[in-house]
Amino acid sequence: MTFETPLALLLQVNLLEMVQRTDALEGAVVGILICFSLFSWTVIFAKWSALRSARQTNARFLRAFRKANGLEGAVVASEQFRPSPLVGVFDFGYEEVERQVKKRGAVTNRAAVERTLQLGVSEELAKLERNMQWLATTASVTPFIGLFGTVWGIIRAFQDLAQEGSTSLRTVAPGISGALIATAFGLFAAIPANIFYNQLGQSIRQIAARMDDFSLEFLNLAERNFGD
Repeated sequence: MTFETPLALLLQVNLLEMVQRTDALEGAVVGILICFSLFSWTVIFAKWSALRSARQTNARFLRAFRKANGLEGAVVASEQFRPSPLVGVFDFGYEEVERQVKKRGAVTNRAAVERTLQLGVSEELAKLERNMQWLATTASVTPFIGLFGTVWGIIRAFQDLAQEGSTSLRTVAPGISGALIATAFGLFAAIPANIFYNQLGQSIRQIAARMDDFSLEFLNLAERNFGD
């Protein structure tokens, strides 16, 4: 007579059998988790590409900005690097400088330029952070959705056990293994979302710091060109 551990019994059930043993509610839970996961990976790849492009265009525009002879030269350079977040900040600042110069012939209100630049930073930061909340939601919610599916599946498995009148672990193991698949899908969705939320968030913070530094460089150049 051989004795098999609960883990050994669970491992005897393959993934296909697990899925087949799920009921409508468990299947719906798994489907929801798959949708969360797919959309999260879509956001991850899109955001990764966008941030990489932003870093590259920022570096190129910043080199051109520092080589430009005044703000007028920087305007010409900005047209070549239009997707750059720094260009967005530059546009905000240049419009304010241009208004003051046309009205008074010089930059007379530094605080107004600073506020305008900060608005530009905030707007570009909002663009960079778009859809990031989806990754945070996926990381925090999907484990609980998966746990709900698992709890429901275990309850159903023990109900089936009671109806069959058997106390054999071999009878209940397939149902339990099918229930546990919801937790596995929940973790599969949550772990990458959490990792990339932190990684991408760090990249966004670095770009935000670069935009703040650029605002100071813009102010210095504006005062050299159009200061009183």
